[in-house]
Amino acid sequence: MLRRSIDARHGHPQYRLEMAIYTDPDTPESPLHSPPVPKHRPARKTSDQPVIIVGAGPAGLFAALRLLEYGLRPLILERGKDVSARKYDIAKLSREHIVHPDSNWCFGEGGAGAFSDGKLYTRSNKRGNITAILQQLVAHGANPDILIDAHAHIGTDKLPAIIANIRKTIEAHGGEYRFNTCVTDLIVKKNTVHGVIDRHGAAHEGSAVILAAGHSARELYELFDRRGWLLEAKPFAMGVRVEHPQDLINEIQYGRRYAESLRLAACCRRNHAAADADPAIRSLLPPATYNLAVQTGERGVFSFCMCPGGIMVPATTERDSVVVNGMSNSQRNSPYANAGIVVQVTEADCCAFAAHGALAGLRLQQQAERAMYAAAHHSQAAPAQRLLDFVNGKPSARLGTTSYLAGVVAAPLHERLPTFIVVRLQQAFRLFDKKMRGYVSDSAMVVAIESRTSSPVRIPRNPATLQHLQLARLYPCGEGAGYAGGITSSAIDGIRCADALGGVLKKIVN
Repeated sequence: MLRRSIDARHGHPQYRLEMAIYTDPDTPESPLHSPPVPKHRPARKTSDQPVIIVGAGPAGLFAALRLLEYGLRPLILERGKDVSARKYDIAKLSREHIVHPDSNWCFGEGGAGAFSDGKLYTRSNKRGNITAILQQLVAHGANPDILIDAHAHIGTDKLPAIIANIRKTIEAHGGEYRFNTCVTDLIVKKNTVHGVIDRHGAAHEGSAVILAAGHSARELYELFDRRGWLLEAKPFAMGVRVEHPQDLINEIQYGRRYAESLRLAACCRRNHAAADADPAIRSLLPPATYNLAVQTGERGVFSFCMCPGGIMVPATTERDSVVVNGMSNSQRNSPYANAGIVVQVTEADCCAFAAHGALAGLRLQQQAERAMYAAAHHSQAAPAQRLLDFVNGKPSARLGTTSYLAGVVAAPLHERLPTFIVVRLQQAFRLFDKKMRGYVSDSAMVVAIESRTSSPVRIPRNPATLQHLQLARLYPCGEGAGYAGGITSSAIDGIRCADALGGVLKKIVN
């Protein structure tokens, strides 16, 4: 088997399989066999200075793995904790509403990808070798199914162990980690970066710096703005997260036979009967997903990070803000389905913050997140509203059940969210309901705010060398630099930066 996908169009779900069939008994191994671990050279002991990598997310980790292939020694500086210790701070955020600014759903070993589902689908197939990324993940413990699934998924419950295994590989070959080390400045001499300075004033010198700090590292954007280093605004999106019962999404996507099977099974349970209409339909089909996009007023509104069988989590990095995100475990066995539904943000939407220059979008983002914190009575419980009420512009007298870990508070989101977002979301939801009959339902919930879809700022770099346009030997990388969006594309960008840097340093050494 080479490829596996599911086609649920027209209410007739079916698997589509791409197979390689051989008549010769000497056949090549299936992609499902675990690939060999890519070979890494031990880092050069003669190298006085390491390559500094800021951030231990997908971009930083895959950059480090690639540098080892060049025989270069990576030093990873991560503001947060290791992936195991990080879990305790995440639990406090969800249960006690205590936000640790350096250890949360975004910051810490593994980055935002470690605890946000592990979806691996990307359209960045022209930027790098996606298969090589997947093989690395399998070599470090991921299910080999990701090598053939069209929309591969690892699961939040599986990712921490994989990330810890990657750390072991990096350390075994001469790389080094320093956790709880937040970078606050760069060491710059004659427009060339020679290292970084951390929050405690300690200098970390290196032959080059890969800046892979993630899309929520706002202090670094402010550093660039303050120092006058080149920075630019980039498009991003904001909106809400919508949650439905998973069974409802299954019925809409899989059609009449699936719905009848569910109803008969429920009837049998009520009557303590063993009969089942069509157990094969329900046992063989995964929790249904969806991908929606429309234009409203020449503006795109689209679904983002859809999590079938998932839960919603508090993803803020600041104590006075509310941000929501979605994730799911490997089995996708939650009774809920959630997805971000977001609106494209333009320069005109940020005009009130024009005085902030390239940070205008960031200031709009912050204002919206703080408004949701106020709407939630200054807690991490997210403001929520029934989807049907939101579309009709009326408050919800009561809320339904939800998976959101920190709890929800009833709020008229049609009044609290920015007007340009509300108007377009209401139009889009009506159009979505025409594509997926039953989508706008009283059983669905709108929870706000989904604002960290991508960075609102880009750190510009030379397309040929991948170095910053102004600062030599600085390689802006991944989501935080504005060049990726997700685990796989971030990993690809990390490898690209390592290749560009590795070629330069190899020439210097030779």
